[in-house]
Amino acid sequence: MEVEAVQLFTSLLAVLAVVGALGLVMLRLVALRSPAAHRLGTALAPAQLPLAWLVALGATLGSLYFSEIANYEPCLYCWYQRIAMYPLSVLLLVALIRRDRNIAWYAVPIAAMGALLSLRHRYLELNPTFGPGGCSADVPCSAVWFERLGFVTLSVMALFGFVSIIVLLTVRFRSDDSSSLS
Repeated sequence: MEVEAVQLFTSLLAVLAVVGALGLVMLRLVALRSPAAHRLGTALAPAQLPLAWLVALGATLGSLYFSEIANYEPCLYCWYQRIAMYPLSVLLLVALIRRDRNIAWYAVPIAAMGALLSLRHRYLELNPTFGPGGCSADVPCSAVWFERLGFVTLSVMALFGFVSIIVLLTVRFRSDDSSSLS
């Protein structure tokens, strides 16, 4: 498969993940007033942890593809984002196997730190004159390997992955209470 095709495919997956996550947030808000929306959310709830794991796994495999096969050398912020994402793919799998309902308590802080790193990385991409931010001259954090759909870069894909994981792990639909966000 050509690298450009993988770029487009992974960009579309990242956008799909974040749109799906935002759709879940909207469904939860509508469920506050609509029993039908609440029933739909309750029906979708068992898929949230498996989907969060798939997002983490996809992001992990995608980053490995881009560095090991496409030969995109990761910058410092790319490494930091990996330090946040790679353990999530393992933690979420273990939680999935063990049916751990408390995974959000230890996975969301990691994903939130990853999201903040991704935001900073994207800022450096958009503002390369802002400064190196601790990045090397060999692989500057402002370097953009590719941009698809007019805005999706590696840092944006990471951001969308982290945000999707956070939403999938925190938006809840309880069968006993249609008026609570917890």
